[in-house]
Amino acid sequence: MEGSWNFMRGAMRAADAPRGLHKGTIRRVFRFSRPHRGKLVVFLALTVVSAVLAVSTPLLAGRVVDVIVGGREVSTVVWLAVAIAGVAVLDAALGLAERWQSSRIGEGLIYDLRRAVFEHVQRMPVAFFTRTRTGALVSRLNNDVMGAQRAFTSTLAGLVTNVIQLVLSVAVMMTLSWQVTALALLLLPVFVLPARRMGRRMADLQREASGLNASMTTQMTERFSAPGATLVKLFGHPRAEAQEFGGRAARVRDIGVRTAMLTRWFMTGLTLVSALAQALVYGLGGYLAITGALAPGTVVALALLLTRLYTPLTALANVRVDVMTALVSFERVFEVLDLKPMITESDAPKDVPAGGVSVEFSDVRFAYPPAEKVSLASLEEVAVLDRRGGEEVLHGVSFRADAGQMVALVGSSGAGKSTVAALVPRLYDVDEGTVRLAGVDVRELSFDALRATVGVVTQDGHLFHDTIRANLAYPRPEATDEEIWDALSRAKLADLVRSLPDELDTVVGERGYRLSGGERQRLTIARLLLAQPRVVILDEATAHLDSESEVAVQEALTGALAGRTAIVIAHRLSTVRAAHQILVVEDGRIVERGDHESLLAVKGRYADLYRTQFADQPAAA
Repeated sequence: MEGSWNFMRGAMRAADAPRGLHKGTIRRVFRFSRPHRGKLVVFLALTVVSAVLAVSTPLLAGRVVDVIVGGREVSTVVWLAVAIAGVAVLDAALGLAERWQSSRIGEGLIYDLRRAVFEHVQRMPVAFFTRTRTGALVSRLNNDVMGAQRAFTSTLAGLVTNVIQLVLSVAVMMTLSWQVTALALLLLPVFVLPARRMGRRMADLQREASGLNASMTTQMTERFSAPGATLVKLFGHPRAEAQEFGGRAARVRDIGVRTAMLTRWFMTGLTLVSALAQALVYGLGGYLAITGALAPGTVVALALLLTRLYTPLTALANVRVDVMTALVSFERVFEVLDLKPMITESDAPKDVPAGGVSVEFSDVRFAYPPAEKVSLASLEEVAVLDRRGGEEVLHGVSFRADAGQMVALVGSSGAGKSTVAALVPRLYDVDEGTVRLAGVDVRELSFDALRATVGVVTQDGHLFHDTIRANLAYPRPEATDEEIWDALSRAKLADLVRSLPDELDTVVGERGYRLSGGERQRLTIARLLLAQPRVVILDEATAHLDSESEVAVQEALTGALAGRTAIVIAHRLSTVRAAHQILVVEDGRIVERGDHESLLAVKGRYADLYRTQFADQPAAA
């Protein structure tokens, strides 16, 4: 019955299997498995021998019956029994060896695929991650990789074993009795057709259950995260949330009960059909044996071979679904690997020259890439990718920050300030114009040189679910505890960390939510101070700090930025008064530039922004 159950599971997957594959997928699969071809040969050889042994046992059992009925010597029966036992022991040993070899191949493929996908995804641009659903991407590393692995460890082995068993069983049965063999084959549709119909019904239930489970997982993931839980506490309706979740869970429960009963009906029907086939074989075989056309042992051998016939036949009847399902998993993995990174390293990358580093924008024009260049519809879980994008958002931006200078970008929200900052560390590449560090185009620099030269603190600085030490040392794993404490002191955070029970070994929680907003931000600033970059970009770095913390961090940053080039984005104009140059950005263009006093004197856009922010300060005082 194991073969029948495997057949039903394959039929259940049929509803989700596509009708075709891209050309070259199978060729790529074998090319990808080339490092494991030696293990594959051994594995297939073991399955062939195992299949031969499975057919030999019924013949030996039939021979035992003939010897007993014929009244021959007891030693012959003993030797046949020893042979049957030897075949069983050998088959068990081969099963262990086959399992060991298949696990080596399977785990090796999982390792190769996961590492290839992980390394490739890390090279994708930021735009890829802003569009892709994390769960869909993680699924490629888990579900699809496991499905691809089954192509070799389950589908391929099952195909080879079942074909050999089927050919040998039919051949042996035909030599023993063509009449009994024909009868067994005539009953096959009664065995297979109900399985396929049941498989379709089970597939519909499984698809609905999978959708409901996915919805429940999404609801739990969103509501159980710190921001989601806070939103539910503030504005949500817990009873309605529980009722919605309970409705889905109840439907999954009902589907589980129905699936269990359908499975039981199915297995009962298959058992009944198999028993009827056995009865027919014994009836016809017994008649032939009584009339002298067959030996009694031959009837027993045919009855045992019948199980060796039905099992591979039912499995092979659905082999296309198994193969297609496994190949689809490979294709989904290849789909990610074929998505080319938009930002690549130069063939001959350069280092940033020693000393101070200047930042220069020369007539830079930029448009965020459209979805088809950076994403996949399957990863966004949409039918068709968003066709928007490609519209220019920066129009001829030019400025220069000399080594050691601070340049501030101010303006309305959405004016393009953060976009300008993102082009310096090559989170995106310009469409026209040039961005240079120390006179070298950033597209000619190595990724390592960029990471070592440019440090960024964003307004929502991210922290991993790890210790304070691990988060701080992320850009410099070799940093000592003394250097870490020094960075914390300059970020005005050392006293807080020392007050924690585990100090540097304190886990900050997912996205750092065990700390307050100001503490998280100061921790990201400490990480920047530890990295010691020569160019610093602060994108609203003090936005989440209270007035007291802001003053403390500004004092720390003033010392930390000494001698370094800095690009500071700020809505609070009080934080950029000391900048060597202030650039007012509106609609992707620099509309004003100068220092604080000169821009106030012009009485233009900067003066309007400044007056709006500070108009009520005297009254408040």
